[in-house]
Amino acid sequence: MSNRLGKYEKLEKLGEGTYGVVYKARNTTTNQIVAMKKIRLETQEEGVPSTAIREVAALTELKHPNIVELIDIIHQNNDLYIITEFCEHDLKKHMKAMEQVGQQFLHPDLVKSYLHQLLLGMEYCHSHRMMHRDLKPQNILVDRSGNLKIIDFGLVRMYSIPMRAYTHEVVTLWYRPPEILLGIKIYSLPVDVWGIGCIFAEMSNGRPFFKGDSEIDQLYKIFQILGTPNESVWPGLSNLPEWRSKYPNFRPQSLAQKCPNLDPAGVDLLQRMLVYDPAQRITVKEALNHPYFDSLRHPM
Repeated sequence: MSNRLGKYEKLEKLGEGTYGVVYKARNTTTNQIVAMKKIRLETQEEGVPSTAIREVAALTELKHPNIVELIDIIHQNNDLYIITEFCEHDLKKHMKAMEQVGQQFLHPDLVKSYLHQLLLGMEYCHSHRMMHRDLKPQNILVDRSGNLKIIDFGLVRMYSIPMRAYTHEVVTLWYRPPEILLGIKIYSLPVDVWGIGCIFAEMSNGRPFFKGDSEIDQLYKIFQILGTPNESVWPGLSNLPEWRSKYPNFRPQSLAQKCPNLDPAGVDLLQRMLVYDPAQRITVKEALNHPYFDSLRHPM
């Protein structure tokens, strides 16, 4: 066991999360650069944290070019190491780096390519009945060749029929869908589509689309752009636990004006992703067939 860990040389610390530290490391046998997530088990009263179990289970099952590859799992002493392939940047850092060289947003062709790859990865997850539940730019890696990989499956959940009630402590606030903000008890795959829509808008504009600082502020930020929903656009809305009839009545704004770098097909796709009623929201499979991607299917 220790020999397996010994072949990985830590190069630098990449970041720290709730459950562990992530390092850039090198396999001294093959020279392959990898990412190494170290999870301390002695601080966990219940043993291995559920997020680590979910992540390992998901990555063991999911084999796809747009999902980060699991290379090894090593349990040593009081630590669990999850070794995965390495990419230079996450999407958030990549967008920030572009900003620093004077580019406020990603090139439209790159936005289209990244979105297409994100949808391909998520279509694979959804076809395996898995909800990611924490899609955000920090959980998407990109490399210098323009390849995209989805990471961080610690909140992944199997989607089952009949549908079950799930926790609301999922999805980082800016990417959290209105049904979860309004306290819906049973939700499913459309929660990921909302997150993808928020990432799509952010890639186009260079800044988060709905930037709330609390759950109620997040709802208001959504209402201010998409308009305050009602029963006609979202049947059953008034039965949701956190819905209040006294919410301010905002009129919808033009998404074409809010996302000036998107062509009309891109605006249409974004609009279909950011639909209030989860039952009416476009699926990842339908999104992949949208005319916005025609240029990828039929290159000039």
